[in-house]
Amino acid sequence: MSARGASGAAASVWSAILLLTATLLWTASIVHATDGPTIVFKDFDNPPNILNYFKGSNVVLFQEAYGRSIWRSPDGGVTWSKPEDIEHDKAVALVMHEYDPKRAYVLTSGNQHWKTRDQGKTWQTFFTHAYTSDFIDTLETRRWMVFHADDPDKILFTGMECDGFCEELVMYTTNDFEKTEVLRRNTQGCQWAKSSPLFTTGTDKLDSQRILCIIRGGIFSPQQDNRLLISDNYFSPGPDGAIQEYEPKLSGDAPVQGVVSLLEVKKYLLVASTSRNTAEMALFVSGDTNKWHRAVFPRDHPLVEASYTVLESTNYSIQIDVRTSRHMSRPMGTLLTSNSNGTYFTRNVEHTNRNIASFVDFEKVSNIQGIFLVNQVDNWKEVEDSVEDKKVKTKITFDDGRTFEPVKTGDKDIHLHSVTEMKNVGPVFSSPAPGLVMGNGNHGRYLENYWESNLYISDDAGKTWIEGPKGPHKYEFGDQGSILLAVRDSNESDVKEIRYSLDHGKNWETAKLPHDLSVRPRTLTTTRDSSGLKFLLTAQAEAPLRFYVISIDFEGLHESTCTDDDMEEWFARVDDEGTARCVMGHKQKYHRRKKDAACFIKEEAKVPVPESDPCDCDDVDFECDFNFVRDGDECNRAAPIVAPEGGCKTGNPDETFIGPSGWRLIPGNECRRTGNAQKDEQKEWKCSDAKGLPNTPGSDEVKHTQWPFEGDFDRFDKHYLERGDSSTEDDETIIARPYKASTGKPGEIFITHDHGKNWTKAKLPGSEGVSAIVSHPYVKDMVFFLTEEDKVFYTVDRGRHFDYFKPPNPPDMSLQRLPLAFHPDRKDWLIWHGNKCPGGDCYLEASLSTDRGDNWKVIKRHVNKCEFTGSSAYKFRNVTQIVCLAKTREDDEDNNPLQLLYTDEFPKYEMSAALENVSNFATMAEFIVVATENTTGNTLNALASTNGRDYAPAHFPYNFEVTQTNAYTVLDSSTHAVNLFVVAHEEENRRYGSILKSNSNGTSYVLSIAGVNCDDDYFVDFEKMLGLEGVVLVNTVVNRDGNSEPKKLQTRISHNDGAEWGFLPPPKQDLDGRAFSCYSEAGDESCALHIHGYTERVDHRKTYYSESAIGIMFGIGNVGPILGEPKDADTFMTEDAGLTWRMAKKGSWTWSFGDQGAIVVLAQRNTKSRSISYSLDRGETWEDYAFSDTDVVITDITTLRSGSSRNFILWGHQGDKLFTVNLDFSGLASEPCKFENDDPDKSDYELWSPEHPLQPDTKCLFGHKASYLRKKKDRKCFNGHKLQHLYSEEVCECTRQDYECDYNFEMDNHGQCKLVEGLQPLDPVQICRENPDEIEYHEPSGFRRIPLTTCKGGVEADKALPPHPCPGHEEEFERRRGVSGIAIFFSVVIPIGFASLAGWWVYRNWQSKFGQIRLGEQGLDSESPWVKYPVVAISAVVAVIGALPLVVGSLWRSASSALDRLRGKSDSGGRFGWLRGRSQRRFTTRDSFARGRGDYAIVDEDEGELLGDDSDEEA
Repeated sequence: MSARGASGAAASVWSAILLLTATLLWTASIVHATDGPTIVFKDFDNPPNILNYFKGSNVVLFQEAYGRSIWRSPDGGVTWSKPEDIEHDKAVALVMHEYDPKRAYVLTSGNQHWKTRDQGKTWQTFFTHAYTSDFIDTLETRRWMVFHADDPDKILFTGMECDGFCEELVMYTTNDFEKTEVLRRNTQGCQWAKSSPLFTTGTDKLDSQRILCIIRGGIFSPQQDNRLLISDNYFSPGPDGAIQEYEPKLSGDAPVQGVVSLLEVKKYLLVASTSRNTAEMALFVSGDTNKWHRAVFPRDHPLVEASYTVLESTNYSIQIDVRTSRHMSRPMGTLLTSNSNGTYFTRNVEHTNRNIASFVDFEKVSNIQGIFLVNQVDNWKEVEDSVEDKKVKTKITFDDGRTFEPVKTGDKDIHLHSVTEMKNVGPVFSSPAPGLVMGNGNHGRYLENYWESNLYISDDAGKTWIEGPKGPHKYEFGDQGSILLAVRDSNESDVKEIRYSLDHGKNWETAKLPHDLSVRPRTLTTTRDSSGLKFLLTAQAEAPLRFYVISIDFEGLHESTCTDDDMEEWFARVDDEGTARCVMGHKQKYHRRKKDAACFIKEEAKVPVPESDPCDCDDVDFECDFNFVRDGDECNRAAPIVAPEGGCKTGNPDETFIGPSGWRLIPGNECRRTGNAQKDEQKEWKCSDAKGLPNTPGSDEVKHTQWPFEGDFDRFDKHYLERGDSSTEDDETIIARPYKASTGKPGEIFITHDHGKNWTKAKLPGSEGVSAIVSHPYVKDMVFFLTEEDKVFYTVDRGRHFDYFKPPNPPDMSLQRLPLAFHPDRKDWLIWHGNKCPGGDCYLEASLSTDRGDNWKVIKRHVNKCEFTGSSAYKFRNVTQIVCLAKTREDDEDNNPLQLLYTDEFPKYEMSAALENVSNFATMAEFIVVATENTTGNTLNALASTNGRDYAPAHFPYNFEVTQTNAYTVLDSSTHAVNLFVVAHEEENRRYGSILKSNSNGTSYVLSIAGVNCDDDYFVDFEKMLGLEGVVLVNTVVNRDGNSEPKKLQTRISHNDGAEWGFLPPPKQDLDGRAFSCYSEAGDESCALHIHGYTERVDHRKTYYSESAIGIMFGIGNVGPILGEPKDADTFMTEDAGLTWRMAKKGSWTWSFGDQGAIVVLAQRNTKSRSISYSLDRGETWEDYAFSDTDVVITDITTLRSGSSRNFILWGHQGDKLFTVNLDFSGLASEPCKFENDDPDKSDYELWSPEHPLQPDTKCLFGHKASYLRKKKDRKCFNGHKLQHLYSEEVCECTRQDYECDYNFEMDNHGQCKLVEGLQPLDPVQICRENPDEIEYHEPSGFRRIPLTTCKGGVEADKALPPHPCPGHEEEFERRRGVSGIAIFFSVVIPIGFASLAGWWVYRNWQSKFGQIRLGEQGLDSESPWVKYPVVAISAVVAVIGALPLVVGSLWRSASSALDRLRGKSDSGGRFGWLRGRSQRRFTTRDSFARGRGDYAIVDEDEGELLGDDSDEEA
């Protein structure tokens, strides 16, 4: 709509006159100025999303924010239309090509999309193999496409595949989607090495094709299992058939797991990784993808997950802001700047202002080196110590952060709103226009409320400022700074005009919006380079609600285009006399339009390149180096110096080396060095100042340190705060508190950072008594100390500092569970269960804090419990999901059953009920298992869910019911199936039950093993061996029919996750070489090894194994028919995951594993002793070490749960005095072990593959043969870094064991899956609905593939029955499955050819091949035409007749096979015929023929006895 408002016929006339006038004026090359900009608007039903300009043009695209339509304007927003080639109702995303100014893409949720190569004039359809990913991480970052910086045709596309669960994959195209190929599956992001114009690998070839991908460990794997892989040929097979990919050695000598993000910043490639137990992250930097270094940060500013922000950086350094404040709700940070290769970071700005979303008030002035603005918290100390609000000041630097000065207008300080309060799109302050800066702010001591701010302008890059229009404004730059446009910001639809300045903000003009339009501004933008004369304002109006795109055009406002006389030279920084000063070692000069010139530049802007004049290096060109802190004019050491490689090897602290001076040249500084001494010249240091002194030569001795604890106590409450792999610290921290077991009276809290060599009392910020110590289950840096009052103390740095928060309600101390629940990924997210007592009636209330207790929001009242069920490991449910068990009504009346509720994003979405009449729920791995009460019977029902919203009933074996008096126990389910224990016998002291194992979605259960022992608290003798798949041990009750006799137990073991069970094979003899009372090679009911289980442990955290000691287990037990008494038990061990066992020690000993299984320590428990026993060769030999001169009692021996330490602690008492003893084994080895892949004999490691007794020939389990890395027994070295024990996996062919019974099928007595009578299988066509690209589906065979298996090829039991075409894909199915010409050739031509040959043979041999011997008889002349040709004809006819059965049979088989395939009756290969069920029988013995001769055509081709050697004998 025109601003002048002409309408009707008059408008047409005037339009014609104006057009004629404009044409005459154009012909005369004269342009007259207008009085103001031309303003045109268009209204829309839905608000526009981001307005996207094609670079170098006025063509704009946008997608509606709430709708899906795509709109295009060819003239800078004057006119708009929907592209006709797009199905707008299917559009879900608009993606602009990052490097090609003419291309854009419209994505759908499916696999059909649209693209344009002419700025949206025309659109073409393209296809991707996969659907567009809707994973939350991809949606939030909008990273569906990654573009190659040099070749616009090369694009990576992130999609997803769904087969039960959805998983991301990446596709690639090298020809702009003319053809797409799968790049890699199980991805969490891929990108070209050449994703940035500044980055290079160093060679054109690698730049062209190198791709980096983050690969997930599996569909249910946590981020800590992610790996980074690189490929130079699109992850395709090489000449040897292996996929061309490799894992870069990020840490210098080894790959790193836990990669979570990949980012290119200018010329740097950054890879961030995380690890278990810690929130600290590792950042790895490369300049070419070949060499990697871990970035080193100041020790007091580590890189913490979700607490750092990579800022806009330079070509010569990386800038990162790290959150340093303890309070999440009042975040502050420290700005760190790297050296030139991005590896060492130093402090640049302290106390930066941040917000909870990790945005930082920091912005560089565009295209001018060394100048940026930052907001700092002035009262940072008060903010840390109390709840005082932040007082923010704005500072500016002109030397890349070495010095700062206030922002001023005249002699008054002003403070500007920055990134944490973004009110527009694009940069906050500046544009490509040299030196021009604008911002909203205020005068005064501190930054005030945004709505009380005014607009300020600077045209000298922030050195001086003038005040512009009153009130906050949205603003933009045009024509390279010639035009400054401002629109008043408002929360109401009351803005009716715009303001603009043509002289750098000195004077402002006003232009009204047409037709008295009154709007609320949303965004103001222009072309990317700020070179155009057109602007776009998006806005909305109320009553009725409408959305507008308003075009503001300044074309013709001036009479001429700028000439050289209208331009000026401008220096980036001058002194008070106007003389140019040095910035970053040189003077910078730019060319720009004079502020009072009456012209427009009217040309596309290029990045301003200043003329540079270097200056001599001076003190201002240097800054403090890594781990040095400025103190006045000095840089003082703040941490140990890093010794050079090869330095300080003798261990002498007085040895010297040459190291840093404490100063460094500011990165990017281009000053000219003179012959004088420079501040960064290296100096001499002593090795006592150095970091990371090498280990002194091994002493070959074990050392110990004893520490006494005062008081009348007899137990320890102990908590290991184990570091993660990404942690930069090297401490081994333990928090412990002695207590009296009989009274529960606790002592003081102690902490050690050196594994018990020294203990100190924890200095908590309060005197409230601590009732419980709770370590964060996912982040061991964090520990919470609960009190019975209104305080919870905590530490986030393993006890170095302490703080507290106030919970919303006091805890209910009568509950048997802790009041806190923790999120697995978001360490500061807490759920608090508090006791609320209004009017004396108490109930439990659950509250959520996302800032570690600073603020709370009520989730639900009258709850039983709430848990975080979301996790980054499970892409099939929301990462912020919460599930609660609460009463249906908010009262304590009777008949108020519990219900299960969930919310996917609280408080955005309220709680929704998922199930009614719920008894309880539990989470295990990816499953949420719920028990509900059957209101019509005295039974419990089980349901399972993976997404937390939809619950499917669990189908138990028939005639298997669970009464309401019984309960479920959800056992460890680490192999993607639920192990559910159900009590079968309730008598006290005789309780036992059954373990049911589910299918992969947790809904269909089969009996794994019955009669499993449990105690009266329903703890179960069940344990999985972590580190190895599928190894499970249980104790079963063998006298289940006994009346009141004590339980008799036997130990059983499974090597395939409970599918089959065996006994523990007993050793032949004891330590003295004497035979046991019985022996069985594999173990059986009458003789086996039996060990005491979970229910008999004093400390349930004590396990048979350590995850890092692969294959090693210890147990206390005996050899015989049943498990004996603990007092008669001996200590046994295995080093091959339970295949063979041997006696380790006589009597009952406790054990601990160190150095990742290389050290095993045993101690006699609750028996007077003065020594321990240890082994360095996995138990083959043992050495004793005396730690005391007198007899003491040891109650426990512990070390890090990961088993990676070489230090152990003995916990014990001597009389009534408690003590600890640190055992240090580090002196036994001084050199780290080395792995030599090319020389196994030289390597300190060996590869070990577990053998599974039930599959001895293949060694396959879950579709692969695994090889594990273990230290050789005879090597004297230590594990210098965490081993990735699983070294390799060899994929196996699929067998029957790689499949499980499908839904509504159950295992019959022959091990086959049979449809349950009266039930129906799942609709097989569902796969077509879920995957529209699928061409065919198969009839249900009763089998489906186990998700855990990795097998390939071999038996395809799930595809054994006939395929059918998916609706709409009949033609593709026919092409894939139809009868081909080649088949017809072999079916018809070949048989006829054989028939002809047969006829020819008859013709040639007719005289002598009929079995007649007649001597002396004269024969006919075969060459006679009367004989020759009739014989040929007759012979041919006879031969053809004789061959007809072959021809007809061949044709019939081909035709019927094709017909059956079309009808869906083919068996897809004889080997799967037995899978059909009742129609055919599978015969495995000779007796089968006698019982059913009519079916003997179906022969098991693998059955050797069927047609074996006996056939010849019978013949």
